[in-house]
Order: sequence, then C-alpha cells, then structure tokens
Amino acid sequence: MELSLSTRTLGEHTVLEVGGEVDVYTAPRLRERLIELIDAGATQIVVDLGRVDFLDSTGLGVLVGALKRLRAAGGGLSLVCDKEPLLKIFRITALDQVFPLFATVDAATQAGPAA
Repeated sequence: MELSLSTRTLGEHTVLEVGGEVDVYTAPRLRERLIELIDAGATQIVVDLGRVDFLDSTGLGVLVGALKRLRAAGGGLSLVCDKEPLLKIFRITALDQVFPLFATVDAATQAGPAA
C-alpha cells in the first residue's frame, strides 16, 4: 500500500496528515518529510495518524527520531490517533508515555505546545 502525506498549518502547529501503511518500505518518506518540516522551521508538529492502517517498528523509530530532533530545537511533536490497534502499539511499547496522544487534530492543536 502507498503512503500519503499532506501538510497544513493550524495556528502555530504544522499538521502532517499520514495515510496508508508506515513500514520499512515507506518510513523513509515519512522521515524525509518530517526532517524537511523541521529544517523549514516547524517547531510544533502534529502527526495525524487517522488514516494509517499499519505502523511497524520502523515507523515508530521515525516518530521517535522526529521527536528528539524537535525537542533539541525547543519544539514538540504530538500524535493524533483514535484507532485501537495503533493505540495498542503505543501502549505496548510504552510510547504512550513519551508522545502526547490525542483523538483529534483540534484537541492536539488546542492543547498548546507539545513537549
């Protein structure tokens, strides 16, 4: 399955909408896009996983790497996810303790700056 990526701005947040499967084959595209956004000056990124059907450890690694890069720049990264199979992955890996997780983009952007 293909990976779709689209970006929009909501206030001080850059929202990256991700769709499809994030796996060993598609994760490099997600990594490149996140790095592009950070290098362009985005400091508050919301990654919307609402249309993601599959996420493997490679995809998790990309998200962790982006979070580290943003924190080093004084920014933060939030995730939007309401699908139980994906939420289960975050709970099992304890990454639900690392990433701010929200059910909607509105909730993520209204929460203020991510840590």
